[in-house]
Amino acid sequence: MTAHIDGVQELIDRAEITDALTRYTLAVDDGDWDALDTVFAPDATIDYSESGGTVGEVADVKKWLAEMLPAFSRKRLHTIGQVSITFTDEGADVVAYFDNPMVIADGSGGERVVEVGGRYRHSFVRTPDGWRSRHLHEEVFWTRGF
Repeated sequence: MTAHIDGVQELIDRAEITDALTRYTLAVDDGDWDALDTVFAPDATIDYSESGGTVGEVADVKKWLAEMLPAFSRKRLHTIGQVSITFTDEGADVVAYFDNPMVIADGSGGERVVEVGGRYRHSFVRTPDGWRSRHLHEEVFWTRGF
């Protein structure tokens, strides 16, 4: 009986972590920086260095995103592909493939699409508010249009 209960809890945990990944992409795409508080623990760190971005605590990264991403139109549309969740004694190691196309002014009155693809590597922990990422590293595999 315990194995069945543990199996059901694992399915619930996987669904909650996957929901957090979706909340992340929606928050960034919509520019809803406060929604990132439902994805990250208050002391989380984020590393966007591989795409030329910042590295820091979530509060500082939220400010950076609010300053930098308006250069791209609101036509941002992350997609998440394969998701691997490995539970550990401390929480869960999560790897999620991503594709991140964004629209930016082309300097001639038009627009062009730029794109980043790779993997998000998260370290999730269970908190009283649910599963939260304690660390995100954006691993860039390719870019296009920059």
